[in-house]
Amino acid sequence: MARFLPAIAAFAGVSITGLALYPVLARDLDGFEITDPLDLVLPSEPISAVKRADPSIESLVDPLTAIAEPEPVAIPTPPDPPKPVVPLVISTHSGEASWYGPGFYGNRTASGEVFRPGTMTAAHRTLPFGTRVRVTNLWNGRKAVVRINDRGPFAGDRVIDLAHGAASELGLTSSGIAQVRLEVLR
Repeated sequence: MARFLPAIAAFAGVSITGLALYPVLARDLDGFEITDPLDLVLPSEPISAVKRADPSIESLVDPLTAIAEPEPVAIPTPPDPPKPVVPLVISTHSGEASWYGPGFYGNRTASGEVFRPGTMTAAHRTLPFGTRVRVTNLWNGRKAVVRINDRGPFAGDRVIDLAHGAASELGLTSSGIAQVRLEVLR
C-alpha cells in the first residue's frame, strides 16, 4: 500500500486541480461550437510531444502509451508453393491411333458433350469418360494429354481416335494415323 501512496496522491492532486478549473472551463466553452466531431478526438500535437509537469504522473502515463502504441505484428510469410504432382501412370497400351474431326463438329459425343474443333479429347472403346491419357507419337516423340469423352475407334485395330486439336499436337493430321503409346493417368 505504501508504494501506491505517491500515485494516489498525484491522482488526488490532479483531480482536485481539475475540479477547481471546471467553472473557468465551463464559462470558456459557452460560446464554443463543435462543427467537426474529429475536433474532439484528434490531439493538436502527438502524445509523445506533450511535456509532463509532474514526474510522479509519468509512472501512470507510461503504461497507457504502451497500450496506445502496440508492438508491430510480424507479417507471416506465405508457405512455399506446392511442387507439381507428377501424374501416376496406371496402365500402358500401344497401337495405332487415328483422328476425326470436321464431319463430326457440332454433334454430341458419347458422353453428351458437343464435339468442337481444336479440343484435346479422344475416343476410346473401354476407358471411362473423363479419364486422362498421355498419348506419345512413337514416330516423332511428341506427347499430348487428352481426356476421353467419346467411344471409338471402330475401324481396324486402332486403339484411340483423337480430336483434331490433339492430333495436331502430336503431328499426325497429315498422315492420318500413327503408332502411339497410351499411358492412362491417375
